[in-house]
Amino acid sequence: MKANYDRAFGVYGICIEDGKLLVIRKNRGPYIHRFDLPGGNLEHAETLIDGIKREFVEETGFTVEIVDQAGVTDFQYPCKWKEFTHVHHIAVFYYVRITGGQLASNPDQFDGQDSLEALWVTPDHLHIDNASPLVLKAVESLSLSS
Repeated sequence: MKANYDRAFGVYGICIEDGKLLVIRKNRGPYIHRFDLPGGNLEHAETLIDGIKREFVEETGFTVEIVDQAGVTDFQYPCKWKEFTHVHHIAVFYYVRITGGQLASNPDQFDGQDSLEALWVTPDHLHIDNASPLVLKAVESLSLSS
């Protein structure tokens, strides 16, 4: 059977405080029930920076400022979702710092919202069985920079 790829492009934030990574728990999409980084697809005519700031407010309740671009990666991930057998995910990562807001343990649900909750998790609790490839890449980059 030939692989059928869904291509996803998005911006994602890496936020660390007190040795914990800010993640969301997904409630839909190819990473459902897994921890993921706050972020996602851009809206029409939205810049990368505006996109990450909007996604953070929607998914975590926090406003953020960009500290630095952490890099760009892509990966192909086997995943049965809709009519697809795989995801080709292209991701731009930013290190971010919280500037305001409160943790959205139960963010507003609307059409397109894929965050069930936002929470802080220690990197040693994140692994292939409970986290998206985005989270695992972020944890890898954090361990390389230590």
